[in-house]
Amino acid sequence: MHANERERLILATLTPTGFVTYRDLEARLDASPATIRRDLARLESAGLIVRVHGGARLVDGSEGRVDRGQRLIGTPFDQAIMRNLPAKRAIGRAAAALCQPGEAVMIDGGTTTFQMCPYLAGLDCQVLTNSLHIVDALLAQPGTSVLVPSGAVFREQNIILAPSGEDSMPRFHAPRLFMGAAAVGPRGVMQQDVILVAAERRLIERADQVILLVDSSKFVSSSGAIVCGLDEVDILITDQGVTPDQVAMIREAGVNLVIAD
Repeated sequence: MHANERERLILATLTPTGFVTYRDLEARLDASPATIRRDLARLESAGLIVRVHGGARLVDGSEGRVDRGQRLIGTPFDQAIMRNLPAKRAIGRAAAALCQPGEAVMIDGGTTTFQMCPYLAGLDCQVLTNSLHIVDALLAQPGTSVLVPSGAVFREQNIILAPSGEDSMPRFHAPRLFMGAAAVGPRGVMQQDVILVAAERRLIERADQVILLVDSSKFVSSSGAIVCGLDEVDILITDQGVTPDQVAMIREAGVNLVIAD
């Protein structure tokens, strides 16, 4: 099992109670104690967990807080926004077409999900988002109501994030979550920063349907921290640059594929 996948499973195991024992992790991960200790050390360095006697626990509200001067790994929003822009606009339009008038939706921050905003006008949706760019775009729509989580603002992406152990989300459940990714491959949906992984897992748990928005360039690389397996994605929207092999990989995972014009 790949290290990123083990880290995802460790965080998923911790979520229900906030604590897990070494013995439980050994049984679930089928990995040696030394390997598990290295995994936990990486997660602790990222501020996601605290190692304690007999196991590990999620950080609480006073430990491992997000440093407001900390930067996320990845390309800043203002640099990424112009990359593959026509494809991203087509994907955003196709994604917005899935929204029903008056419904609640969640939109994770990203340059592709951002392209949904113009097409939500007139639908009077209730939107939970962690992106201040998306908030700014939606505030111009009188009928769209906007909710945001609490946390620290990461300036490069203009996104609000909190540590995994901190319950920063409003009481919110939605039929659909729209999210992006740094990469998509056979191992699943990936992000470059583990802080983003924890935030997106919390969103996934609050949605009935996960809709992934990625342009075809995101299939070239398959490295990063795993957010979820492809089998956890219900719909994947991409552009016409997707290859036959990539289409086969998506459909073999049982994902409904939408290719935007």
